[in-house]
Amino acid sequence: MKEVAAILESQGTGRDACVKVLQEIQAVFGYLPAEALRYVTGHSQITARQIYGVATFYDRFRFKPVGKHIIRTCHGTACHVNGANHIGHAVEEVLKIKPQETTPDGLFTLESAACLGCCSLAPVMMIDDTAYGRLEPRKIKQILRKYTQAAKAKTP
Repeated sequence: MKEVAAILESQGTGRDACVKVLQEIQAVFGYLPAEALRYVTGHSQITARQIYGVATFYDRFRFKPVGKHIIRTCHGTACHVNGANHIGHAVEEVLKIKPQETTPDGLFTLESAACLGCCSLAPVMMIDDTAYGRLEPRKIKQILRKYTQAAKAKTP
C-alpha cells in the first residue's frame, strides 16, 4: 500500500481530499481496490460512507478492474435518433459482453454513456479517447479488429 500512502501524503488526509484521493487511486490501479479503500479509511479522516457516496455518485469511479480499452457507446438524443441501439447491440454481439462487463481476455470494457458530446457525428462511440462517428453496425467489427490485432501484435 505504498502507493496509497503516497497518495494520502500528497493529497491530504482530510475529508475534503476524498475525490482527489479516489481519482489518484484509480489512476494507479485502474479501479478502486477494496484493500486500498480500507487503507484510506484507516489512515485518514475519510470514512467508508463518504468513499462509497462519492464513488457511486460519479460514474467514472469503478470498483472492478476494467479492460485495457474502454468502449463507450453514446445514447444521447442525437445518437438515439440515429440508431445508437443498433450500434450498442453490434458491439455486444462482437465482444459477447453487456454494458459494464469486460471481455474475458481483459482487452475491452463496455460502457453506455448518456452523451459523449459528439452530436454532429451521431451515432458515435468512443474507444478510450478516440471518437468513431457516423457509425453503422457493419463498421463495428472492423473497428474492433484493429484493437484486437494491435493487442496480438504486442503479445510475444
